[in-house]
Amino acid sequence: MWHLRGRSSVTASAAALHKPVAHLRLLLAVSAWSGPLLLPAAASTAAAASTTTRGGPSPSAGVAARAMPSSSSSPPPAAEGTTAAAGGFRLTEPSFLESLMPKKEIGVDRFLAAHPEYDGRGALIAIFDSGVDPAAAGLQTTSDGKPKILDCSTGSGDVDTSKVVKADDDGSIVGASGTHLIINPSWKNPSQEWHVGCKLVYELFTDTLTSRLKIERKKKWDEHNQEAISEALKQLNEFEKKHSKSDDAKQKMAHEDLQNRLEYLRKQAEGYDDRGPVIDIVAWHDGDVWRVAVDTQGLEGNKNCGKLADFVPLTNYRLERKFGIFSKLDACSFVANIYDDGNLVSIVTDCSPHATHVAGIAAAFHPDEPLLNGVAPGAQLISCKIGDTRLGSMETGTGLVRALIAAVEHKCDLINMSYGEPTLLPDYGRFIDLASEVVDKHRIIFISSAGNNGPALNTVGAPGGTSSSIIGVGAYVSPAMAAGAHCVVQAPAEGMEYTWSSRGPTADGDLGVSISAPGGAVAPVPTWTLQSRMLMNGTSMSSPSACGGVALLVSAMKAEGVPLSPYTVRKAIENTAASISDVPEEKLTTGHGLLQIDRAFEYAQQAKELPLVSYRISINQVGKSTPKLRGIYLRGSNTCRQTSEWTVQLDPKFHEDASNMEQLVPFEECLQLHSTDSSVIKIPEYIMVTNNGRTFNIVVNPVNISSGLHYYEVYGIDCKAPWRGPIFRVPITVIKPIALSGEPPALTLSNLSFKSGHIERRFINVPIGASWVEVTMRTSAFDTPRRFFLDTVQICPLKRPIKWEAVVTFSSPSLKNFSFPVEDGLTLELSIAQFWSSGIASHEPTCVDFEIVFHGISVDQKIIGLDGSEAPVRVVARSLLASERLVPVATLNKVKTPYRPVECNLCSLPPSRDRLPSGKQIIALTLTYKFKLEDGAEIKPRVPLLNNRIYDNKFESQYYRISDSNKCVYSSGDVYPNYVKLSKGEYTLQLYIRHDNVQLLEKLKQLVLFIERKLEKKDFIQLSFYSEPDGPIVGNGTFKSSILVPGEPEAFYVGPPSREKLPKNVLPGSVLVGSITYGAVSSFSKKDDQNQHAPASYSISYLIPPSKVDNDKEKGVSSGRKSISERLDDEVRDTKIKFLSGFNQETEDDKSSWTALVASLKSEYPKYTPLLAKILECIVQKATSDDKISHQKEIIAAADEVVDSIDKEDLAKSLSLKPDPEDEEAQKNKKKMEETRDQLADALYQKGLALAEIESLKTDESTEASAKDAFEENYKELIKWVDAKTTKYGSLTILRERRCGRLGTALKVLNDMIQDDSEQPKKRLYDLKIQLIEEIGWVHVSAYEKQWMHVRFPPSLPPF
Repeated sequence: MWHLRGRSSVTASAAALHKPVAHLRLLLAVSAWSGPLLLPAAASTAAAASTTTRGGPSPSAGVAARAMPSSSSSPPPAAEGTTAAAGGFRLTEPSFLESLMPKKEIGVDRFLAAHPEYDGRGALIAIFDSGVDPAAAGLQTTSDGKPKILDCSTGSGDVDTSKVVKADDDGSIVGASGTHLIINPSWKNPSQEWHVGCKLVYELFTDTLTSRLKIERKKKWDEHNQEAISEALKQLNEFEKKHSKSDDAKQKMAHEDLQNRLEYLRKQAEGYDDRGPVIDIVAWHDGDVWRVAVDTQGLEGNKNCGKLADFVPLTNYRLERKFGIFSKLDACSFVANIYDDGNLVSIVTDCSPHATHVAGIAAAFHPDEPLLNGVAPGAQLISCKIGDTRLGSMETGTGLVRALIAAVEHKCDLINMSYGEPTLLPDYGRFIDLASEVVDKHRIIFISSAGNNGPALNTVGAPGGTSSSIIGVGAYVSPAMAAGAHCVVQAPAEGMEYTWSSRGPTADGDLGVSISAPGGAVAPVPTWTLQSRMLMNGTSMSSPSACGGVALLVSAMKAEGVPLSPYTVRKAIENTAASISDVPEEKLTTGHGLLQIDRAFEYAQQAKELPLVSYRISINQVGKSTPKLRGIYLRGSNTCRQTSEWTVQLDPKFHEDASNMEQLVPFEECLQLHSTDSSVIKIPEYIMVTNNGRTFNIVVNPVNISSGLHYYEVYGIDCKAPWRGPIFRVPITVIKPIALSGEPPALTLSNLSFKSGHIERRFINVPIGASWVEVTMRTSAFDTPRRFFLDTVQICPLKRPIKWEAVVTFSSPSLKNFSFPVEDGLTLELSIAQFWSSGIASHEPTCVDFEIVFHGISVDQKIIGLDGSEAPVRVVARSLLASERLVPVATLNKVKTPYRPVECNLCSLPPSRDRLPSGKQIIALTLTYKFKLEDGAEIKPRVPLLNNRIYDNKFESQYYRISDSNKCVYSSGDVYPNYVKLSKGEYTLQLYIRHDNVQLLEKLKQLVLFIERKLEKKDFIQLSFYSEPDGPIVGNGTFKSSILVPGEPEAFYVGPPSREKLPKNVLPGSVLVGSITYGAVSSFSKKDDQNQHAPASYSISYLIPPSKVDNDKEKGVSSGRKSISERLDDEVRDTKIKFLSGFNQETEDDKSSWTALVASLKSEYPKYTPLLAKILECIVQKATSDDKISHQKEIIAAADEVVDSIDKEDLAKSLSLKPDPEDEEAQKNKKKMEETRDQLADALYQKGLALAEIESLKTDESTEASAKDAFEENYKELIKWVDAKTTKYGSLTILRERRCGRLGTALKVLNDMIQDDSEQPKKRLYDLKIQLIEEIGWVHVSAYEKQWMHVRFPPSLPPF
């Protein structure tokens, strides 16, 4: 899937980035514009190819040309200033510069020559994208001197500034990060209330910028660290020289301390991970507006730079249109918006260069470089950041909806959106509904990219290519663009669509691509890229090119009083577009043609008095009520064997504010109907349409057409004004596949001839029983390397197109093999395309031989669920095509555990940016889930109801984050969750869902969420197969493999995993999941691994059963069992001891009562160690009184009582003995002795802490010396019993080493404690770490650790 549809083109491989990558939605690489940026290109058509089938009919290689209705069938004129010669396309310097920002292709030069004042002035464009940089070149002012960018909004970047502080007497405040900040005395703040917040600045930066900063900051850090290492090494060498032969224990420990310091610094260098500095944000009201200032001292490491007091305060961007820059190092600009009475500040940065590039194409103005102007330099912009920096640059529902709200609020004329992804339902979803309202009610023209997933058909994405209210734009490359912007060696003779530009139709038959426009440009990029402009190409670029062109049209229509409507504009641009190809089927690629602005304006002028109406088409097949379609799409052998009849509902759509009496009642149009091929399409001749619409029938008879792709249209012409061209169109796509036979069925294509940009399509009826294909591609007869796109597509109802693709480069004639899964019974499109610029400098075509062979093993159940019992599952397998080797392999490699929310919260969001144009208030539902990991693991949250759908989802937004008890956020995501590696511990997941319908949100309050955990490879469970139903228990009848005879079934059993193999700590009700395959790829050469598993795999799962009942609780009761009276006495004693810990000691009376109870219990149970240990525990936990020394002495006394109650000689003797493992009494006694040892160690540990505390509080030297002796004696006693460097007792060792000045050793012990992942991070340990580092004097390490404190222990969770 993709989300940003543009690409920079620094290398040949960059052009392949249009290919969807699983869950990688940013398809843009930032690169400098210099030198050749893409492979060369040409647009020659391939020579005829011979095709043969193995045992099947001969398919048609071509289609007959039929004229399509268009007001302009002529191709776009050639750019002036260019010449064609035998040696190829020639550019002059001016035409080269023009090619970098293509405009002539869409008639901008002709239009502006005739109307120089209509250069976009008066037009306002909303850029729905990754955030436009207000500091970028060409985006400062319009051609008539107005501000270029009027507002910047976002769905991310929020900072909580609800904490309010007052300045002290010297005019300073403490920021949210804990930094002391000086307030500029010139800032007006009548209330003297300062709202403070903080943010890790890398959370606002792109990954590219962050990477650059990390490199630059690490250089400085390494310099400081190397100085520290040199000093530590010098100290170590001097010590070794001075004490070379000493055996003194203290000197050995001092030597070890110096070694530990050196080792620590070296490990710091190896493990350095810069999470970025923290910036402080301060907001206040100056009596007129809210202001915000930012402290960025940490960015450059210079305390004299980035001070809060030196910052020029900002207010909401729309008010003053001012922006800030974080530092000279990053050169990243930002704007600020303040909401909720200063309690929330939105810091708006871009999350990719994409939006700035898009905005530059649409409307950049360069007064000194007019040839590099955008299409509409007079237009103004608002930037609506729909991409979320936290997610790379993926769009979120929150960003999308806020963008629509902003576009309506600012009364924009146009929206450009160069984002999108595949969809399972076209023209469906929450965002689509709101976008349609924006178009129909608020008259905003919505233009969007069609997608970069071509060259196969059915690859247009949502929303641009699949939504009725949005104009979808394909990407076109002209000879001038190829020669200039792409710097190819030899430009193509004619323009063409880029190979990767997405094609129609949609799944419901709509055309998909509306128009085409230039899909590449050298345009402005953000300042943080450290360059002014770069080359990118994609439908992301064609969309703003078209949008800028339409902005010219809007500018002219406004100036000349032509009524402005999205309906009129769309009809004007579609009916005047220049045809790129005369082949009807190419409409699925190019739409109605290449945009021509001058012709569109002439059309709009002529249509000035016509009703503002658009025709909406709803189609269903006669005899079927559902589904409702927007075109007729026959894709399959059965549908092409018979005539079908379709009912078309034609509904005029007026804007919502249309007058009943003046517009709706008098509306009436007499239309003459036409079809592009009357031998296939039968229609009525005329219809009369009124406001209530009209139905008519279409009969499609594809029986006699050749196999392959055919495209037709039914369209209506206004009888009174035929110059208008088609008033509506019904697209009709017919794909007649070929049927294959043979064992196995195969298709062989021999001697296919390819030149640059040539595409061969074949449509195959996938045989019933096929589940995978094996492909062989052989190339020959060429010189320079050749690059091919191989795509296959199948369409399945209520599912995204099933797509397989490969980008293959042949550096020399050779052979390549591929295999991929298919769905039987569905038509498969095979698309083979030589990349548009590949081999362009060569006159030799590429000769390709292509063979595709179908294989398959059919099973009676594609999804296998083992129910947790011991019973296996029977599977019946068949091969319907040819003999196949049945080799089942099943692996369980993940576990899914379901959770319900422990808490849910509904709240209305602030209306300042979360109220819909309709006036409805958006409501947020926050669901809180708790889960625990017993061991570290990679996990991913899954919400089956909501995941994997952005545009085809009726819920507005979903966003989750995973945090620990310290509020440290480990992961966040939205519809495409990612795996994250977590340590052992307890975690909280919060899921955030938005909608304006509270009833819908109420239904989600108990929404089930799964935590999916990857098993380690060593824990993968390989399932066994059996030929007998009792095989899993008896162990007989193991099934390995078999040869399937065509048509003959064979059965076997899938056994459940053995109990011993089940992963530990998995809750009952969880599900182990994995995959099962049945066949093997066999047609590849030996070097390709003959035994590789077939690519067709299916889901298999195992339900974790209830835990076994423990029947051994009463087992092994000894004859020496205590009497009932003795057991009762023990229970009473233990209850009394337990009661101690819950005793409240808040008042003096409570304390007296507790003291009395302790004395009573001591008297009743003298020298009972568990009682004394519990008393010590209570004293340690007791609130410290003013007399801290007395409290510590009380701890020492209690600890001494514990120590004195234990016979240490007997304890040591008991622990030294190894009991008989079969002697239960001996085992119990050993356990009891270990508990006693732990109580002794705990007492010594607490005593040591108390002695150290007394030492630190007292100033008397004699007392201090005695305390030191006592501490050392106590410590030596402790290490007799336990390892004092472990996590449990390490704090005492650190104290000891610190007292002795061995800070390096103390730091090593502390680091070992921290790295013990048995518990989540404890703030006190990290605070201590910073103290030790500062005592040593490592300032750079201290600063590094303090930055990490904001990551590990943030003051609060960030806003959603």
